Amino acid sequence: MSGLYLIAVFAIWLFVGRIVYRLWCYWKPVDLTRKIVHVTFGGILLLVWFGGAFWEVAGKKIYWDAKVRELCAKDGGVKVYETVTLPAEKFDKYGKVHIPSKSFSKPEDEYYVLREELYYRKGDPQVTRDQARIIRRRDGKVLGEEISYGRRGGDLPGFWHDSSFRCPKSTIFESAIFLKGAN
Repeated sequence: MSGLYLIAVFAIWLFVGRIVYRLWCYWKPVDLTRKIVHVTFGGILLLVWFGGAFWEVAGKKIYWDAKVRELCAKDGGVKVYETVTLPAEKFDKYGKVHIPSKSFSKPEDEYYVLREELYYRKGDPQVTRDQARIIRRRDGKVLGEEISYGRRGGDLPGFWHDSSFRCPKSTIFESAIFLKGAN
């Protein structure tokens, strides 16, 4: 959404607020019962008005973060189907194996990573399911997979970056499949 949208929403909010204020000033209750009704109606209107603003700012993010956590609990995480022992020279100085994605892999690479992204929601906020699978080239066998879910956006529109939430947080995908062997 653009900044123009934000300005339009703010202008409508001010315009409707001005109309409600004018009606409030015009309709002055005289007896106590009408005053109580007047104040109650005003309080309910105020709660609805600010409740809608809260939903626009924070409610969508809270709702979709809960949905993402629920999806993560169902099938998110790392699944290992087969482990492979590699020689120590295949690991970098931090103990990690670098496996190229399928689009950047060369024919001589033994393994590659196949990544897929599925959109659960394409609006604002955007909710995605990301799946990465490590595949052995010679037989096409999937050695393991990692599934994660994420939310991006749901904030007020503006010049700032969108907020995001992702789960589960995993840094063990490759190290769960590839074990370091002896020199």
